[in-house]
Amino acid sequence: MLHTVPREDLDALVQHEPRALSDALEQGRIVYFPSCPIALPEEAELSFLREEIGPNLRRKNVSWYFDRDRVKGLETAPVVAERAHRLLREHAARVRELLTRAMPEFSRGWTPGTTSVRPFQEKGRALSAHASNELVHVDAGAYGATHGDRVLRFFVNINPREDRVWVSRGAFPELFAAHGREAGIAGEPADPIVGTPMIGTQSSSPQRGRNDPVREGPFDRAFTSVVNAGARLAPALKMIDSSPYDRLMRRFHNWMKDTPSFRDSQVGLQTFRFPPLSAWMVLTDQVSHACIEGQHALIDTFIVPLANCRLRELSPYEILRAQRAPDART
Repeated sequence: MLHTVPREDLDALVQHEPRALSDALEQGRIVYFPSCPIALPEEAELSFLREEIGPNLRRKNVSWYFDRDRVKGLETAPVVAERAHRLLREHAARVRELLTRAMPEFSRGWTPGTTSVRPFQEKGRALSAHASNELVHVDAGAYGATHGDRVLRFFVNINPREDRVWVSRGAFPELFAAHGREAGIAGEPADPIVGTPMIGTQSSSPQRGRNDPVREGPFDRAFTSVVNAGARLAPALKMIDSSPYDRLMRRFHNWMKDTPSFRDSQVGLQTFRFPPLSAWMVLTDQVSHACIEGQHALIDTFIVPLANCRLRELSPYEILRAQRAPDART
């Protein structure tokens, strides 16, 4: 599951195999850089992020928002907020430059989201089950409706001494096959492909029959338009929008965290240790994950158009789309 890329090999890989990194992501692999492939802030600035953010935190994380150029989650003196703003914005620019250079086709038309710093120890953190990073899950709903587009996240462990420890139960295709029906997101195989291509930006492949569980109807499209319009004035409104696809993904996310038979099982569990100043990236809607130990990380999030995926049949959207709508009783 781990796809390791030494820093000294990155340029040659990008030049000669420009889809290698994005293909690995689509295959459900964690692309791991033993040495962070971008310049990090100087040690004094890293110390500031480690030591000054936590005491002034008023949310789960502190995040810089690309679309608004604002930092949210801090309650502190202006000089501290301004310094955090600058550091997160500069780090975000370096991550964007790396990924657009390394994956030009995959990143085309993407939507940069947040750049966050997580200053607290994840182990034993007192969060609700649905908010906890310690329980294995796939990402859904944290960034509003994606309509099938992909959630890409780039992580850096900025702890100078301790590893950041992840566990995973595998990627979405095998999790869906094993647990989809029990979780209430899988029905019977869908009708044969019929008709013309779907209308919209999320899919250019032929439309399935009326039982397609992720097909968006007029109400879904109208509701999305209303939410998007309202979110220009009140950005938090975007979080309430949920397409049929996103409702199924959120149901699976919650089932994974709420169901003892899955949550407490060790079946298929893999552990990954990311040392200080290493980096990794993953499609977090594809790869199940939990952070069970670690303090101090920088995390960048992007929404990547599904149309950019070369291995689209492995995506959660297409896997869900290949099913009839789940039985309403599940």
